[in-house]
Amino acid sequence: MRLPNIRLELARSPGLPEGDARHGYEFKAPLDGSGHIDAASWRRNKAFCTVRRFTPDGDDEWGHLVHGGGRSWRFHYDIGPPSDDESGYRFDQHVFKPGEYVSITEHDKVTRTFKVVAVD
Repeated sequence: MRLPNIRLELARSPGLPEGDARHGYEFKAPLDGSGHIDAASWRRNKAFCTVRRFTPDGDDEWGHLVHGGGRSWRFHYDIGPPSDDESGYRFDQHVFKPGEYVSITEHDKVTRTFKVVAVD
């Protein structure tokens, strides 16, 4: 199965009316024909489902997309404890196509909205 690269950028919010293209994620995940994460394909390819978190300070983090069972999807970083994992809100239900929005609870425990800007 093809593992597309998905790019998320911080969406507009109070204080950031244009959003911030310097804050976001690039990750690989198997998608089905409708753009949903395919959990069965993820199980077979999880070692290749990587993530890069980028921020304006340039301190990128690298890790993997992890499925915690049921609806639970999160980003686990290679350096740091599981408490640093970042949870995707309803990633099992969201469509990953340009123009769509998803929410992620980041390290600081704040849930932020990100726009899907590319699926290559």
